Amino acid sequence: MYSKIKIFGHPIHPMLVGFPIAFYTACTIAYIVYNGNGDVFWFKFAFVTNYAGVVMAFLTALPGFMDWFNIPKNKKAKTVGLNHLIANMAALSLFLITFFLERGKWLETKPDIGPAIILTLTGIVCTIFAGFMGWAMVQKHHIGIDTLEPEQKKIRLVK
Repeated sequence: MYSKIKIFGHPIHPMLVGFPIAFYTACTIAYIVYNGNGDVFWFKFAFVTNYAGVVMAFLTALPGFMDWFNIPKNKKAKTVGLNHLIANMAALSLFLITFFLERGKWLETKPDIGPAIILTLTGIVCTIFAGFMGWAMVQKHHIGIDTLEPEQKKIRLVK
């Protein structure tokens, strides 16, 4: 099954997944650094990257959900995709909770991060699991891969 949501012939979902992963990772590391050194720059960096990760996760989820919706129900990939979706939604929820817990602390000189490290580390674990599921869909179930040879594509275009 090849992705239905494309731009210039390339599937959008795989193009976007790197953004929330990078932002989530940067957020978690920044909270850990802030916890270690108390420099408010790292708190603010964590907050901004958390926000960016949440926004990009929403944007990434839209074409991802549409691609998952188009997988036939009788395929194993549908279940693997559902696990991918659930893990990503869990990660998104954890980072969103962290965002709401920290949102009023921007102007504080020494903000208390509370459970931010635990929430974001758990979110990273969910993201890693989701990554394994996403790659299994590509590698094992060939979701998002155009398996036609160039000659077959020409035939398909003619028909």
